[in-house]
Amino acid sequence: MANTNQQETRTSVDELNDTLTGIEQKVQNNQKIIMWACVAVAAVICLVLLYVYAIRRPGIQAANDAVGQADMTLTMGNDSLALAQYKQVADNYGYEGGNRAALNAAILLYQKGDYQEAINYLQKYSTRESLIGASSQSLEGDCYVNLEQYDKALDCFRKAVKLSDNNPYYTPVFLMKEATVERHLGNHKAEAALYQEIADKYPNYGAQSNIDIQKYIIRAQAEAEN
Repeated sequence: MANTNQQETRTSVDELNDTLTGIEQKVQNNQKIIMWACVAVAAVICLVLLYVYAIRRPGIQAANDAVGQADMTLTMGNDSLALAQYKQVADNYGYEGGNRAALNAAILLYQKGDYQEAINYLQKYSTRESLIGASSQSLEGDCYVNLEQYDKALDCFRKAVKLSDNNPYYTPVFLMKEATVERHLGNHKAEAALYQEIADKYPNYGAQSNIDIQKYIIRAQAEAEN
């Protein structure tokens, strides 16, 4: 009977040892997983730091230096050279410096009458600042007007209105541009509605701009009825 109890005890101990051994093995396996996970995280951190300090920061600095040089050239009155520099920065650099260079290049190209090329650079430009973004859309619309692509111009002016977020100084200007194109296309009902929107939402605009909005509304409504 004693032998039986000893055997049962040994069996129980052996089973417990086997269980502990299994737990230890799982712990060791988990430690390996944790170790490799830590190695992977460390590798990602190293890559991020490498990108930030070895690539991104030098790239930002180079773009800022290049667009700053173009700004100085423009300030000195050499528009042609400044345009060439802005285009080079926009074409070869990213980041905010390259982005701003694209807008400045587009403005100078528009002033030269190179409307399609100005559009190309405007389409490279992006901004989170609402009024600058709205103004860039309006400038693109002006380019399309000069190219007689009126549907595209209307689309740009509508985007400008939306981006300007009811700014009392800018939004009515974009609405006026939209109305002018609608008038050119003979869409006098749409033209009248746009003038009415200006009168309703921006009642001070007419006096500030020396424009008789009511006169424009009456004219457009009369032409819409004919």
